[in-house]
Amino acid sequence: MLTRRHLLATAVAAPAVLRFGTGTAHAATTLKISHQFPGGTIDKGDFRDRLCRMFAAEIAKRSGGDLAAEIYPNSSLIKTNAQFSAMRKGALDISLYPMPYAGGELPETNIGLMPGLVTTYDQGLRWKKEPVGKALTDFLADKGIILLTWVWQAGGVASRSKPIVAPEDAKGMKVRGGSREMDMVLQTAGASVLSVPSNEIYAAMQTGACDAGITSSTSLISFRLEEVSKSLTSGAGASYWFMLEPLMMSKAIFDKLPKNHQDILVKVGAELEAFGRKGAQDDDVEVAKVYEKAGAKVSNLNAATVGKWRDIARDTAWKDYGAKTATSANLLKLASDVSA
Repeated sequence: MLTRRHLLATAVAAPAVLRFGTGTAHAATTLKISHQFPGGTIDKGDFRDRLCRMFAAEIAKRSGGDLAAEIYPNSSLIKTNAQFSAMRKGALDISLYPMPYAGGELPETNIGLMPGLVTTYDQGLRWKKEPVGKALTDFLADKGIILLTWVWQAGGVASRSKPIVAPEDAKGMKVRGGSREMDMVLQTAGASVLSVPSNEIYAAMQTGACDAGITSSTSLISFRLEEVSKSLTSGAGASYWFMLEPLMMSKAIFDKLPKNHQDILVKVGAELEAFGRKGAQDDDVEVAKVYEKAGAKVSNLNAATVGKWRDIARDTAWKDYGAKTATSANLLKLASDVSA
């Protein structure tokens, strides 16, 4: 299993480009890992960047240097929305990617942010071993994507003015929701919507193009939205917004690797799921402290309020999604069967 000590020790040394064996040398397989989040170190910063660095360090260690990885934060290698398509084509190896960002290309992926469908971490993480997890994994594999690490994140709302807690609070506001289905719910509540990735919310709020942004607790912190916000609705106690943001890999690249390397990637990815959950939940708590320190008003959700959002979602977004394709209908049914 992964330990903090050997992850840090592995990270100190740069990945070996050549590995020397019995009188021979051969190049390591170097995988490029891209994501949209701020870069840091294996020990500090956005937990999603840290997860990628831990993954890189551990696959290098377990493969004896035959596998290496380079991390490209801040969408510095490939633009945010293009990363999913690049993986499908084999032009990008790995990304820690918000699944519903791929909804324009594959509408079925919007199951990864279906408002009110997942309401706890336990529920979301059970997907992996339930029929919905197999169905989603099989669908993505057929489309050229391998899921390595399942990461769910709860979300909250940063607002330039009044807090958005109940659906009626969104009326007349311009809100970034994060997925087509979340946008449908917001529009039903009387809001207008803006579709941008989370790393562009700050600029949108700063200029007034957006009044409020819904995103994960980690992104609420990492993208410094407290600097442009007067209110925060925390998702720490309860939330209708849970996003599946896994570490994914190009199947075309994965399939070219020898079986022992594939096994290492899958095993390390699975072992990092506990770190991903802890990172997300720690930030659910930390976000309120950050916003309070900045002078923002912090509000909390409860089960009754989450129920109001879910009721709207069930009558709008869920129905619309389920009618898209046979796969969508099946995924929605299987996910609904996983009780909270």
